[in-house]
Amino acid sequence: MAKVLVTRPAGQAQALCERLRAAGFHPVHQPMLKIRGCAEPAAEQRQRLMELDQYQWVIFVSGNAVKFGMNWIEQFWPQLPLGINWYTVGSGSAEALSAHGLAVNSPQRMDSEGLLAEPALQSLNGEKVLIVKGEGGRNLLQQRLRERGAKVDLLSAYQRLPPDLAAQQLKDLFEQHSFAAVLISSGEGLTNMLSLLGERAVAIAADSRVVVPGQRVAELAAESGFRRIAVSENATDEAMLRALQGAMRE
Repeated sequence: MAKVLVTRPAGQAQALCERLRAAGFHPVHQPMLKIRGCAEPAAEQRQRLMELDQYQWVIFVSGNAVKFGMNWIEQFWPQLPLGINWYTVGSGSAEALSAHGLAVNSPQRMDSEGLLAEPALQSLNGEKVLIVKGEGGRNLLQQRLRERGAKVDLLSAYQRLPPDLAAQQLKDLFEQHSFAAVLISSGEGLTNMLSLLGERAVAIAADSRVVVPGQRVAELAAESGFRRIAVSENATDEAMLRALQGAMRE
């Protein structure tokens, strides 16, 4: 049974691991990214939450953004304001947001570029957009929307942190298991993994098959020395498994 390293954050890998087992793989879960919700919104963030009804668009960039962002929003708005266009980037985050009773828009291509291609977001002269996200990360979405005339504010509801893992523990994990593939959850997760591996990263990158969620992470993997890269259509369980199965047939 081929062993597969799953690197999604804690609490976000169970369904994928179950799907892998059903498909005949042996998943080993070791998070390469830790997600932590921000305890309290800062003063500027509180103001944006209080003025939520003044935004025409609210965009959640991930499932974590929905989880932690909606926790804050519903504290300020037990009854959510009307007249807002609610958008998410992926199908999983769309389902999570729909559970709050909202009509949700989500692009077919599940990334920022796909969202930016949405016809409704091409011209935003003076309209207010709130992007719910984690601290740091890409700024492509806010830059492009501002270029299209939007007034963009950010609500940073969670942090992305390195995993609670000693470098030697990860090296030992690779030594103990002969992984048929490594499933990468994000570019930041890949960077954390390589940082922990240190000088061992060069050899592991040369030998390992990786499955990555999209072209942007594929480019990062290639720049990091990986040679056998399978690109999933998106980060959903189904798409990642399909990309893995295709890579294993090559």
